[in-house]
Amino acid sequence: MKSFRLTIAALATAAIAVSASNVPAAFAKDVQSPIKAPTLTAQSKQISAQEISNPDAFILSTNPTSNFGGNQRYGLMIIEQKSDQRLCYETVGSSPTQVNPLLSTFDFSGICGRATDTNGYGIRVAGEQVRYDPVLEEEDGVLVLYAKPSAFLRGAEKFVIGQTDGIAPNGYTQVFLKPGWRLTQRTVDGVPKGGVYLTNDLTIAELTGQEVVIEPGGGEPDGPITPPDNGTPTAPAANFIDITGDTYQNEINRAVQLGFIAGINDTTFGPRQSLTREQIVSIVVEGLGVAPQGTVTSSGFSDVEASRWSAAKIKRAQDLNLVTGDGNGTFRPTDQVTRAELIAIMRRAAEYKNSTATLASNQPAQSFNDTAGHWANDIINTLSGYCGIATSLNEVGSSFYPNQPAQRNYAAAAMVRLLDCTQTTTASN
Repeated sequence: MKSFRLTIAALATAAIAVSASNVPAAFAKDVQSPIKAPTLTAQSKQISAQEISNPDAFILSTNPTSNFGGNQRYGLMIIEQKSDQRLCYETVGSSPTQVNPLLSTFDFSGICGRATDTNGYGIRVAGEQVRYDPVLEEEDGVLVLYAKPSAFLRGAEKFVIGQTDGIAPNGYTQVFLKPGWRLTQRTVDGVPKGGVYLTNDLTIAELTGQEVVIEPGGGEPDGPITPPDNGTPTAPAANFIDITGDTYQNEINRAVQLGFIAGINDTTFGPRQSLTREQIVSIVVEGLGVAPQGTVTSSGFSDVEASRWSAAKIKRAQDLNLVTGDGNGTFRPTDQVTRAELIAIMRRAAEYKNSTATLASNQPAQSFNDTAGHWANDIINTLSGYCGIATSLNEVGSSFYPNQPAQRNYAAAAMVRLLDCTQTTTASN
């Protein structure tokens, strides 16, 4: 499998599939609602593709995202060299072929293009965009790029798109497409727009040897909103009609892609809805990849029955020292979680993720005018200087509002920031 070599390469963040079983409606999509696989229109515009004139300008690379208990996760990132003004990336060696993303060291607007999630790319086979996500899986010392089918495709199997020739020490390794695969340019009404497709002219049946059955009913979903041409795609509202224009729209889409939170249903996310204490526990253990399977005989708290949907997750969070309850043996699972409490569990999650009891500041902390004297003041300050997890309400002003109920949009953003940031992030000057 280490023999794949093509001149085309691309990079984008892989969807991490997390089971939504045992998750309440606020976190799990209704999997009975059907979605057809291909989509060709978005907002009454024709979405199609055309050949790329300079495929050598693109490179496919793995993108290390998070590391829990020694289990490194990888996504994809598409890098395009748009201009010869400065190099956007370089490759070093072979077996593995290491990629050094140089664009992170300068303002790359107009010089480089970069896509780190499916807002900037998709999979297109036999002339149609399909409901498959690129996912990287480690096998025998290499990372294999699979097309993983949506849960709505009955009888579908994943299939290989490409792979690396090893795993580079820095985590960024070139991915070589399997013969028959190439990149194409996304177009809207015939006009090239930002965003590319991993493309193959064969049908899914020809690629997998399997018949794919779309669950009956439902309509075709809206296609992706085409990103701008500046290399920094704007996240679409996906199927959620209520997050367009939301301060955390991009991070909501990223959170849903990672799989630790989902819409209330197929069309709404409920960004301003408040969260309960058990729901934030679900977000954290799912995000960290430590959610337990099965049931428990005891949740560890007198007010959480072992049969409750969240009992096993609360027990796991307690065992990992992510939560401690309220001190008298109860957890109050259905109480609203405050913004201060959210940051407290995020602090524990960040410590667990980095295997440390001390989080080092990696960016300038924000000063808040309403946290002095609050029990969570030090925690909020720490998480503000660590990856910008703690920020002012709706990212406006200098008030944190520690006692206000935490909302789903900010909870999603906080967990995304935690997962996509590392202890060694370089501080801004």
